Amino acid sequence: MSGILDSVNQRTQLVGQNRLELLLFRLNGRQRFGINVFKVREVLQCPPLTAIPKLNPLVRGVAHIRGQTISVIDLSMATKGRRIEDISNSFIVIAEYNRSVQGFLVGAVERIINTNWDAIMPPPQGTGRASYLTAVTEVENELIEILDVEKILNEISPLNAEVSAEVAEGLTTEGQENKIIFIADDSSVARNQVKKALTSLGLEIELAKNGLEALNRLKEIAEEYGDVTNRVGVLVSDIEMPEMDGYTLTAEIKNTPELQKLHVVLHTSLSGVFNQAMVQKVGADDFIAKFHPDELATAVQKWLMTKCE
Repeated sequence: MSGILDSVNQRTQLVGQNRLELLLFRLNGRQRFGINVFKVREVLQCPPLTAIPKLNPLVRGVAHIRGQTISVIDLSMATKGRRIEDISNSFIVIAEYNRSVQGFLVGAVERIINTNWDAIMPPPQGTGRASYLTAVTEVENELIEILDVEKILNEISPLNAEVSAEVAEGLTTEGQENKIIFIADDSSVARNQVKKALTSLGLEIELAKNGLEALNRLKEIAEEYGDVTNRVGVLVSDIEMPEMDGYTLTAEIKNTPELQKLHVVLHTSLSGVFNQAMVQKVGADDFIAKFHPDELATAVQKWLMTKCE
């Protein structure tokens, strides 16, 4: 397991090419799951965990790793599965989401695979576990499930999606009342959080579940209005999305004449210094780390009121 993530920082060339790498792991049983390598800081054998009174039942304890205290969440229990019993032979995936670091207890860690976002599909409907999935893909004739970690974290420690009264009082969209805010995110929880934060601007909001759906809808709007900016004020897009990621969506928008004036704010739980370079590479207007409603609403207002060029 040592060294499995040694070259993560060299993998940024995949971003912007609608490609990603997934770290594959198991919980209880044969089913394999995946997490984007760019979310992962480290993978290690589960160390001894310290129990703390009144922790959420899904948090098995805290680990002291490299001078930092990290909560360890049992991913199997968090997705309504069985508790991972043998911690001593299990692993922790240390990942960064929404500006904080968490440890995810998993049964086994396998390997990293390289794939295309267009091979990552929305989850099937009608299955119990599907509510905890953002996407699925196929590897070696087996279904890989990609978990909605933002939903899991929100169930353990709900985020406040309300814009503060002080910030809300200063928001204005004067002259933009006919515009809509377009949101693209594959996580239902994240979509609702962003929508709730941006309702403070008082404009109509339209939602899409992935980059391809967003691109097709924006083209429809452009066809109806001549230029998409005659109707859409700002696009707020996640980066990790099935079928088409946010970087590729942004690049497509900036390379399509009737869409290219649209202001794009990338809003993601992905971390790393490569983000700012990628924002410039694909032509996005802004990058906001998830999730701070005041920052998001303020940034969207700024781009709403900025003249399209």
